[in-house]
Amino acid sequence: MKPENGYPNNVATLRIDGEFTIYRATELKAMLLKALGQSNLLEIDLSAVTELDTSGVQLLILAKKEAHKHHKEMHLVAHSPAVLEVFDVLDLTSYFGDPVVIPFRADKDMNEAAQ
Repeated sequence: MKPENGYPNNVATLRIDGEFTIYRATELKAMLLKALGQSNLLEIDLSAVTELDTSGVQLLILAKKEAHKHHKEMHLVAHSPAVLEVFDVLDLTSYFGDPVVIPFRADKDMNEAAQ
């Protein structure tokens, strides 16, 4: 979960594993702010997030605002299904402005077509 430096132009990747919830808010806030302070461009990999609540959303919004305030870039990448669900419910995809890939669910589409 620490920034992986070594990319050109001072880019860091921070991978969040597990819950992105109020129970880890203090830990995650410190990680996000530290990673932002160490790079000009921060990519937050959300592929391993198993749960996202409003505290996690608030931390992502804080990170985006801090990046903007310090003239840095922040991108959310590899959104997990848990993240996609919350972003869909709260209509946040356009707020963050990062590409979101919605996985194809053949089982759901086939069930709907059969009805």
